[in-house]
This record gives sequence, C-alpha cells and structure tokens, in this order.
Amino acid sequence: MGILRMGYAEIRVTDMEEAKSHYERTLGMRHVEDKDGKAYYRGWDEWEHHSVVLDPTGVGVTKFGFKVKTPEDLDYFEQKAKTFGASVERMSKGETHEVGDGIRITSPSDHVFELYNEMTVTGNDVGFINPEVFPRDLVGVGVPGIDHALISCEDPNTTNKFFEDVFDFFAAEQVVTSLDDDADIIGSWLSTSMKVHDMAIIKGPQGKLHHFAFQLSDWSAVGRAASLFSMDEVSVDIGPTQHGITRGTTIYFFDPSGNRNEVFAGGYHAYADRPCVKWTPDMLGKGIFYIDRELNERFTTVFT
Repeated sequence: MGILRMGYAEIRVTDMEEAKSHYERTLGMRHVEDKDGKAYYRGWDEWEHHSVVLDPTGVGVTKFGFKVKTPEDLDYFEQKAKTFGASVERMSKGETHEVGDGIRITSPSDHVFELYNEMTVTGNDVGFINPEVFPRDLVGVGVPGIDHALISCEDPNTTNKFFEDVFDFFAAEQVVTSLDDDADIIGSWLSTSMKVHDMAIIKGPQGKLHHFAFQLSDWSAVGRAASLFSMDEVSVDIGPTQHGITRGTTIYFFDPSGNRNEVFAGGYHAYADRPCVKWTPDMLGKGIFYIDRELNERFTTVFT
C-alpha cells in the first residue's frame, strides 16, 4: 500500500502564451498537447502523459495528483480519508485527462488531491534500454521532471496530521514554536519516499500555493539555470543558494503569472525511521536560506 510520488500539478495562469514560453523555452518542458483550453507538459525524464497542466483561469494551483502503487490503494486511501473526516469523492477514468479511475480528496488546507493508479504512458526522451544520460535536444534549463510543492494553510498541525494519518507521509523536518512535546507546527517537510520531501506545508493563507519545484541534478545545474533566468529576464525571488532545511540547493523564481517556481538539487535521503529534524523560529532564516541566514519579504508574503 502506498503513494509513490507526486504525479502532476495543475496550475492556473493569466496569459497562456507567456506561460507556454516560460515552461517550454526557459524551463525546457516537453509540450505534450493542448486539450479543452489547457496545455499539458512533462519533463524529459518523465514517462507518463503529463506532470504540469496550465489552466488559463487566473493564478495559483487547481489540484495535485499523487500516483498510488495498486488499484486497491484507492479503496485504502478512500477509507482513511473518510475516517479522518476529509471530503472525498470517486473520479472516473478520463475525468482528468489521460488519468484512470481515482479518488479526489480535499485536505484541511482546502487543497485538492487526486489519487490515481493509471496514467497514459508516453515514454521518456532517452528510453529504458541502453539509454543516454540526457537527450541531445534539451532546451533552456531542461528540467527532467517535477519534484515537490509547498502549500500554505491556517492550521499546519491539522494539515500535517492529515498527511500523516491519511496519506501515510512522514515528517523529515519541521519548524516548531518550541522544542516542547506540545509545540505547534509552523512548517513541515513531508515525504512518502526516500526523497527529503514530496510535499511541504507552512503556516499562511488558507488554500494557497507557495511554490512547486523541478528537480535538477546538482549545484552546477542550478548555477546554469540562474544564467538562463538572466538571459530570459525571469523574475528571481532568491538564489542560487542552499537550504538548511533539506540541505538542497535552490533558486526561487516566478512564472509570468506570478506563480513561484523552484529548481532544486541535492538534499539527503529520508527514511521513515530517521528522527525528524526540528528547527526553532529564531533559526528559521538559516533553515530556509542557509547562506544569507535571513528571509526576504517576498518569500514570506507572496502566495498564489
């Protein structure tokens, strides 16, 4: 039983042509197709139909998709969501484009998560038999795929409990009000795999997106991305820099609609039996931006 990974993020944008240029030309995602007004993309090393959907209806996130291991997992997570008291409904094959049967759950943070076991397989750009290490025709940053997302909510304690009790995630790192056992959670970095985080939550406005991230291979790839962002006049929030939380290297930047993106590399392997790392509020600046050791105003105030 289990959730394998985040499969897709559906993002609202204000100008489809500007958004397409950003995700295709700057980030180098593969345009799969346009369907019913939406644009579908995947990274070069992703093998299913899409991982990013652009929806021309505003800003922010419409929904996330999580792939589960078996069809039986859908029944398992449906029951767990009902027991928790979360809103859950069944979705039929094709209701979400190129996605099979699934369930749609609304979290206590008012975010929508679709769990599914099947999506149309398109294949990646290098194949799975004697593959090259990357495709020859990379464009822009050439992101291999999506990595994680950070969402905001008014009650991180309840939302963290939802991810742990319903989705079987575990917290790799947390920012807490104190080191007491009954401390409140300010932020939580949660994993369903060996990644240091698949989803993170932070205290803030209800139902909003802070950022969603793309994976890169290493620090040099992050630095190359920074140069490309300058070439394309991308609005950069901060970076290149390193996180104390997760230890990953990063650049935060905005798409043309104002949705915050991240390119992320590194981080350590997380295991469910590894003690959760705790950060106190006085060290939050160093936790988020290890080198500068202080937060900029945009990072704490801009949500979509």
